[in-house]
Amino acid sequence: MRTITTTEDLARFCDAAKTGPYVTIDTEFLRERTYYSRLCLIQMALPGAEGEAVLVDPLSGKLSMEPLYDLFRHEATVKVFHAARQDLEIFFVEGKVFPTPLFDTQIAAMVCGFGEQVGYETLVRKIARASLDKTSRFTDWSRRPLSEAQKTYALADVTHLRVIYEFLAKELARTGRQKWVEEELAILLDPETYITRPEEAWLRVKTRTTSGRFLAIVRELARFREEYAQARNVPRSRVFKDDALLELASTKPTTLEELGRSRLLLREGRKPEIAEGILAAVTAGLAVKPEDCPKVEGDRDPGQVDSALADLLRVLLKAKSESAGVAQKLIATSSDLDALAAGDRSVVALKGWRGEVFGADALRLCKGEIALSAKGGAVRVVSV
Repeated sequence: MRTITTTEDLARFCDAAKTGPYVTIDTEFLRERTYYSRLCLIQMALPGAEGEAVLVDPLSGKLSMEPLYDLFRHEATVKVFHAARQDLEIFFVEGKVFPTPLFDTQIAAMVCGFGEQVGYETLVRKIARASLDKTSRFTDWSRRPLSEAQKTYALADVTHLRVIYEFLAKELARTGRQKWVEEELAILLDPETYITRPEEAWLRVKTRTTSGRFLAIVRELARFREEYAQARNVPRSRVFKDDALLELASTKPTTLEELGRSRLLLREGRKPEIAEGILAAVTAGLAVKPEDCPKVEGDRDPGQVDSALADLLRVLLKAKSESAGVAQKLIATSSDLDALAAGDRSVVALKGWRGEVFGADALRLCKGEIALSAKGGAVRVVSV
């Protein structure tokens, strides 16, 4: 098992990869102690059972990533990942580059009927007819030297991927669904997918409270936490956790004494610079004009949702999903169906390939132009 530790060796491997139709790639990283993922290892394999597979050590002080980024820009070679989102985020943050063209076997597998969020291990078993040694799954990839077991585990993430990619690529060609996958990959290749704006951080905080004043304070607290975590490259939870954020938005402390009464704020969050930031955020939230307080988008009165229609849409989705051999959640989410039943026509499920598979008939069902009929365990669409 060869480990690349110099720029020259990486350039030679990447040049070889440029001569082939594709290269499989995976990464190992750590994020428990930092805001941004720390890239610890890169695995790559060339096509064919005998194609070279290597480990690349980005922690080596002698290594520049530019040869890899140059390979990413090479349009003649497909870059194959499984569940690529976190990998792509690392490369976008560190190198401002995306691997193109891209193929994500998880997305392709969902389109090809392998279920929702299908795991790599499942595809290895079902397509490559192999098994994975999982003993090194939870390991500290930043520690050196790597053990032989770690190296073997890491390489398996790209060697079996070759067989999986070739199978899924053929299946997509057979069914004519390449465009479906391309629509999903466009989201992964959009910089907006990976840009985290502090002023929007509050949207990730789950709360059932819809009070505008409460949400205004949540917004300011989440903004401060995000800015602090990004600037110091520490996890959000190291600043303060969501439960503490919601408690602070509820109790609204404006003095250090009041802040000291918090039950959920941990020791880290009581540091002077964090404490001052919290108090400033609460004060800013309290000062927001009532008309400028945020509202939860998509917050829908249950009375607006036609529950009977939503149930029919769920039946239609299940039937269409089974007929097309595509995971239900990839076509539409439960909230999409509720939105449709409430009259919303902007949901993603009505657009692109989803519109072809499900959206068109979903709209016809909403308009009363079709009905659903059950016969022999199968659901059929019937024109009205």
